Amino acid sequence: MASIQVRKRTNCLIIDFYFRGERCREQTALADTVGNRKRIQNVIDRLEEEIAAGTFDYSKFFPGSKNAIKFDELNVTPAISHVTSNTPQSLAATPVVNGSVPLFKDFAETWFTEKEVEWRKSHKISTRADMDNLLKPQFGDKVVSQITKADVLTYRATLAKVTARGKTTTLSARRINKIMGPLRQILCEAADRFDFRTPFNNIKQLKGRKSDIKPFTLDEVQLILKTVRVDFKPYYTVRFFTGMRTGEVDGLKWKFVDFERRLILVRETIVKGEVEYTKNDGSQRDIRMSQVVYDALKEQEKSTRKSSEYVFCNSINTPLDNKNVTNRVWYPLLRHLALELRRPYQTRHTAATLWLAAGENPEWIAKQMGHTTTEMLFRVYSRFVPNLTRQDGSAFERLLLQSGASQPSGEASTNSVDEPKQSAKNLEVANHE
Repeated sequence: MASIQVRKRTNCLIIDFYFRGERCREQTALADTVGNRKRIQNVIDRLEEEIAAGTFDYSKFFPGSKNAIKFDELNVTPAISHVTSNTPQSLAATPVVNGSVPLFKDFAETWFTEKEVEWRKSHKISTRADMDNLLKPQFGDKVVSQITKADVLTYRATLAKVTARGKTTTLSARRINKIMGPLRQILCEAADRFDFRTPFNNIKQLKGRKSDIKPFTLDEVQLILKTVRVDFKPYYTVRFFTGMRTGEVDGLKWKFVDFERRLILVRETIVKGEVEYTKNDGSQRDIRMSQVVYDALKEQEKSTRKSSEYVFCNSINTPLDNKNVTNRVWYPLLRHLALELRRPYQTRHTAATLWLAAGENPEWIAKQMGHTTTEMLFRVYSRFVPNLTRQDGSAFERLLLQSGASQPSGEASTNSVDEPKQSAKNLEVANHE
């Protein structure tokens, strides 16, 4: 798309556009005013129409321009008289492309090779799949500088109509954004290297629906642990009472279990069967074992400590397959107990809400969860904790009553000489509640 720029030195308007894969800038003698911008916009509208139709004559628009002379010398501008009624319209409208600007499929490979060193293996696999199966078939044979904003928006609109694999619904906004992410990065990098305007200018990500969390109540947790298969009871006990992510608990090794200090050292995660660094630096943390977690790990130690480096493993002593465990143990158990089917990840949410309900320090909870701040904690979980969502002022009333500040005027205090200590104790209790 053509645009209007201003040369700072002269304050005159410039027409900035692309022709045959090359960026062209033509300065006018018009000062930067509202009226002159409207005049230039009219010129730009005609210019873009003629470029799209293949009838653009550079010398006609910009006589005497060095670019006009260059394009005339190239002698590649198709003449109208040469386009017969039998010539396909798309062919007649296709501009000749500067050979120095690569095709999308070629530059995409360059981009992938340069970026993959930064990524986790799982991200490499998913990005490669989307690039090969979705992006290249759509844009592969186009020169990167010729991919327009309209092309990008049209493709995104097409994705919005695609049915998600294994479902009856269309692709979610989150999935579409994930597909469009590499496309955005490829075209923005190409625009920077080959000096053209990225078509992603002012294109925002789709706004996805806020996912609702559904943690289990303490009664439901106790019911699940009472009913689950004996060999999986330690596994789900650890999940419910540590808040560990699926990859973290499945990839937990005995060398990261410190019974002496009662700590679980989260240092690795397992993704698609591969051991990798944790989700981010903040996820590297030490989780304090409660007594129930300590007992569960001690029980698990009897089964796997001598046979596998992994705390939780299968019959051949390799890490658990998350999908297999979910489909063969987790969902059947919830159905048996007539509980709403929820992803195993809800065990992490459960840990957070139980800690909050118990009155634990929010900063401590955030560290146990692997969050760098408490912001997410209160934003996501606070509505599940009555003491944090109560809005009736009763906590403040109770504080005043316990401190004696709400006694009627003139009524003598019956507090003893221990009053300061008692008041401090009451305040501590009130704050805890």
